[in-house]
Amino acid sequence: MERIRPPTIVSQRKRQKGMYSPKLSCGYEIKFIKLVIFIMQRKMGMTRRTFLMELARSKGFRVESELSDSVTHIVAENNSYPEVLDWLKGQAVGDSSRFEILDISWLTACMEMGRPVDLEMKYRLVEQAEQYPTLKTPESEVSSFTASKVSQYSCQRKTTLNNYNKKFTDAFEIMAENYEFKENEIFCLEFLRAASVLKSLPFPVTSMKDIQGLPCMGDRVRDIIEEIIEEGESSRAKDVLNDERYKSFKQFTSVFGVGVKTSEKWFRMGLRTVEEVKANKTLKLSKMQRAGFLYYEDLVSCVSKEEADAVSLIVKNTVCTFLPDALVTITGGFRRGKKIGHDIDFLITNPGQREDDELLHKVVNLWKKGLLLYCDIIESTFVKEQIPSRHVDAMDHFQKCFAILKLYQARVDNSSYNMSKKCDMAEVKDWKAIRVDLVITPFEQYAYALLGWTGSRQFGRDLRRYATHERKMMLDNHALYDKRKRVFLKAGSEEEIFAHLGLDYVEPWERNA
Repeated sequence: MERIRPPTIVSQRKRQKGMYSPKLSCGYEIKFIKLVIFIMQRKMGMTRRTFLMELARSKGFRVESELSDSVTHIVAENNSYPEVLDWLKGQAVGDSSRFEILDISWLTACMEMGRPVDLEMKYRLVEQAEQYPTLKTPESEVSSFTASKVSQYSCQRKTTLNNYNKKFTDAFEIMAENYEFKENEIFCLEFLRAASVLKSLPFPVTSMKDIQGLPCMGDRVRDIIEEIIEEGESSRAKDVLNDERYKSFKQFTSVFGVGVKTSEKWFRMGLRTVEEVKANKTLKLSKMQRAGFLYYEDLVSCVSKEEADAVSLIVKNTVCTFLPDALVTITGGFRRGKKIGHDIDFLITNPGQREDDELLHKVVNLWKKGLLLYCDIIESTFVKEQIPSRHVDAMDHFQKCFAILKLYQARVDNSSYNMSKKCDMAEVKDWKAIRVDLVITPFEQYAYALLGWTGSRQFGRDLRRYATHERKMMLDNHALYDKRKRVFLKAGSEEEIFAHLGLDYVEPWERNA
């Protein structure tokens, strides 16, 4: 999230009766006394709700933790107007007309402006519930399209690599990345979800009517769509691309082992380019970052499907040397049908009874004979019957190896490879450094691991969000836990996981959300 100014500590003289809710003890000054907000937790989750409450309070808004008579505005996320009314009935609220019932987009607009924004019709859930017309697609793959049938969850949509709205989604992804660099999760996710929706459409958007009734189309998103329709490009996205901070972060994070925190540190030091970082001899780089700079040119270039297939053959042959019955599966974008990527992920499991905790170490030791350029093995931290993490983007607990391999050109050309081949640095470089991730999973967790590591990232996020909000379940790369029945649900395939969640199965190549 973007940095929030330190809260203003209010003097005792200003603590007048009625100015503060008795439930508030955070010390923020309330600037907008007549407006009292309650944020619904339903379909949002406790962690996100708590963050939004604190953010709104820091901006001077009065936010109640509980629904009370003083509340004037109710804010909901991913809830329709009828759903909010049903919830209010369950809270024994008689007259719901005394509340302004608003979508989360109103609150995020207030946060961006730093003050209450006007209650336009687009923010009122009562209006949004009625805006679901049927759209006719212009020469589309389908004869008709109903906006109301487009789910807010990408796991209920089929998204292939055929993106009819790339000019919009490219702009959204630039905006999302910029907000990610600023650690503003709310706005980042807003643009990622909008991009995900447009990627799933079977037709190109040519007018604002085409997006009427679609989920995840907030104010900022609509403004960019409208400008691109009218002008052919987004001035906001163009400004981001020309922003010095964005350009520096884009370069820094392209280095293997460098994230937003390190990029922020380097930028504050006055560094602006990868070359400047390389030239700075005072920086203390991690082993991973040193490898990232050493093989930078290779690692920032795209990995082709042919290269991925060649590495796949190496990985399978090496693993089967030690574990003949092992199942080695390429995951990530290549499993979803992509022709290029930036790294290659492999999932390794053994269908039989035998397990080998030293498998990764044996593989790495063999690769040290001329193939391995870098490796970092992370040991498993999984505990049996561990409840899935509540955090959508939490890392899993599998044993894994982050490696950089030397792929010889001959391997790609004719699939011939000599494990003991040495590269004389005096000769012309005939190899390329390739990023490879190996993940070891117990066979009983394989289906969950395969689903998680296949992605896409947004598809996985929405799948876990759907499990939590719609099914009262908790999902991660290890298991699916039913909170109501208090049981772990076993699955031998991805199809079974979708069935547990009550979802239609989505093929890997239809998960490019």
